[in-house]
Amino acid sequence: MSGSKLNDTHWKHMILTFRKHPLHALLIACLFSQGVMAQNYLNNRAPLIEKPYIELPLGSIKPQGWLHEMLVRQKNGTTGQLDALYPAVMGSRNGWLGGDGDQWERGPYWIDGLLPLAYILDDQALKDKVQPWVEWAIASQQPDGYFGPDKDYDPEPGLQRNNARDWWPKMVVLKILQQYHSATGDERVIRLMTSYFKYQLTTLKEKPLGHWTFWAEFRSGDNLQAVYWLYNITGDAFLLDLAQLIHGQGKDFTTMFEQREVLSTIGSIHCVNLAQGIKEPVIYYQQRPDKRFIDAVKLGFRDIRKFNGQPQGMYGGDEALHGNIPTQGSELCSAVELMFSLEKMLEITGDVDFAEHLERVAFNALPTQVTDDFMHRQYFQQANQVQIQRRAYNFNINHGETDLVFGLLTGYPCCTANMHQGWPKFTQNLWYATADSGLAALVYSPSAVTAKVADGVDVSVVEETHYPFDESIRFSFRFPGGEEAATFPFHLRIPTWCAAAQIKINGRPWEGKTEAGNIVVVARTWRSGDRLELVLPMEVSTSRWHENSMAVERGPVVYALKIAERWEKKTIADDPARFGKEYYEVYPETPWNYGILDFTGKDTKDVFSVVKRKDIDLTYPWNPENAPVEIKVAGKRIPSWQLYNGMAGPLPHSSIIYGIQSTNEMPVEELTLIPYGATTLRISAFPVIVPY
Repeated sequence: MSGSKLNDTHWKHMILTFRKHPLHALLIACLFSQGVMAQNYLNNRAPLIEKPYIELPLGSIKPQGWLHEMLVRQKNGTTGQLDALYPAVMGSRNGWLGGDGDQWERGPYWIDGLLPLAYILDDQALKDKVQPWVEWAIASQQPDGYFGPDKDYDPEPGLQRNNARDWWPKMVVLKILQQYHSATGDERVIRLMTSYFKYQLTTLKEKPLGHWTFWAEFRSGDNLQAVYWLYNITGDAFLLDLAQLIHGQGKDFTTMFEQREVLSTIGSIHCVNLAQGIKEPVIYYQQRPDKRFIDAVKLGFRDIRKFNGQPQGMYGGDEALHGNIPTQGSELCSAVELMFSLEKMLEITGDVDFAEHLERVAFNALPTQVTDDFMHRQYFQQANQVQIQRRAYNFNINHGETDLVFGLLTGYPCCTANMHQGWPKFTQNLWYATADSGLAALVYSPSAVTAKVADGVDVSVVEETHYPFDESIRFSFRFPGGEEAATFPFHLRIPTWCAAAQIKINGRPWEGKTEAGNIVVVARTWRSGDRLELVLPMEVSTSRWHENSMAVERGPVVYALKIAERWEKKTIADDPARFGKEYYEVYPETPWNYGILDFTGKDTKDVFSVVKRKDIDLTYPWNPENAPVEIKVAGKRIPSWQLYNGMAGPLPHSSIIYGIQSTNEMPVEELTLIPYGATTLRISAFPVIVPY
């Protein structure tokens, strides 16, 4: 029976929710897939398990509001002109354009973000920049199936000219080609990947993933997901054999997480390898649905939080894993790669923890690490970042003392190339098709989507909101094909931090349950002009981090001390070819060494005051001037907490028994906290002061 022909009474009281555990999500998917509705988009092909959620074709989802502004700034910033800003690597000499220059990852990194940006914005000029890279990759395929650069060259400063045949950069290009096929349907992608994967199946036995470099072993999940993607299209059985081979040669993250030693040991793993590799067990879970793989990843996330976690959703990794001290660095590549991993795991499992972690990184870590004009970025950021200078810090690595400053090439240029995928792929994963032929909004931001539901009916849904600052998300439905109505389920995530979510349909309260930490399914006949409002009340909450410090949160946003900033532009005279011609240092103009007064026994509503600002520019909320929400709280300066090596000194332990005498003499002040993502200088992990 076609979904759109079901009588509304069959759906009216069908109120479904499922818990955040992924197996429950899969049960719901199976319930609807047993002949009730045909799916409109390609799900996993047997014997792979069915996914509860399915990525929509690239271009189906359009950003609006502040998110559209962010993508436009990318277009006008480095993303849209990196070939001109960084011609030594992104120009015609790049090996992925047939040149004798950089042969490795950086060119593909850029296109992996530029391509989705081009098709999401439907920008022909950006598409024209992408096309030569796609064409060269396809044309480069050799009779044995190999594609890409195949010749190493002598060293040249600033370029990676060796390991041309390494497996790792091709994994990035496979992601590019998947997205290109999603947007265009170009069948040449299918032919190329089929031939290349046959080449891999033969060659990996003699030249395994680690033959050229170790990077491919740690990042094998990117290769694996591409193999499954192609299998779902072609059904070629050899691809499942290849998947087993790749999984066997890749780093065993499952056992790593179960044994727990790596994540509790400083310096044990490269931070970006962790961000990319953490999804591999969940990717492989599709072929071998053993709950062990998901449990291991969840344990891994808990250990990252315990031993290395920082309030903004990231972890100390500068570049090696470096504990949870809030002045340890967190690499920009780690942020965008962790986002991609979370997006893939969410699609496969429907686990709301992955959705919430994705929002935490996107709304806190990502916007602060790139300038408002998207022209400069930090290699590392600090959760407690009170001064930014060119100097040596207590990081695992030192690139000419430029790792913390804002610049085009400062630190290491991998992030210059790789940062572009963050916001476009976030946009692409705001919405999913569902295994029950419906539509899902699992991650929230202003956007619009057009997708097929029920028995192939096109529906357009506009999501109006100022989330993550606004508590109201408003969805409006229409049918561009002229239908008056269609019956399909609409999935919505109720965050774990929201205790009293409400749903209204056309102004009337919905009767179903909206428990925190669930995905709610509203199954009904939707008519053109229908409106659904999801209200997610945001209460101020706190969490504990290094030295028992306190982070302040409201919804998915972490709030940090507002510090007046002075930016100073500097010239690089010693090595401009390596680090660029200029960079920015940032200095505090107001005090930063504050703690929050202990409020044990008090209600947070009596301690924190939320101020929703008016008369600000909501199209771009990611700077102190336009921060839409402020939180006020009582605090004091801690005289003994001073700069050490140009950064916030060792974090005073919170709630010290008997307190610190010097704080008694300090006056109580009202502290202003603003969204972490709107800060450059900040304290986000606060000491808690008890009376002496």
